[in-house]
Amino acid sequence: QVQLVESGGGLVQPGGSLRLSCAASGIIFSLYTMGWYRQAPGQQRELVADVTSVGRTNYADSVKGRFTISRDNAKNTVYLQMNSLKPEDTAVYYCNAFYSGIYWGQGTQVTVSS
Repeated sequence: QVQLVESGGGLVQPGGSLRLSCAASGIIFSLYTMGWYRQAPGQQRELVADVTSVGRTNYADSVKGRFTISRDNAKNTVYLQMNSLKPEDTAVYYCNAFYSGIYWGQGTQVTVSS
């Protein structure tokens, strides 16, 4: 059974930082492209960043220079370091795994507000 469990969300002031984690089980983690998506109320889910099995990264234009995605294959975990957060980053953030199937986590809420 595949499980993706996100953690690290919360409430932060504009300009602050958060680090999201996603622990995976039930998959050969090192083979998977791992990604972070987000969905704000009334909006479609969008890609934030992803990292391939060989470590190639890709970012949405809106987060370039502020967010960093990384993976630790020994821990079966992918991270999203979010700096200089803005109110428009407020959303539910979802972890995604893609290779021989597509899997989603349950989501973690990130709220950026003063």
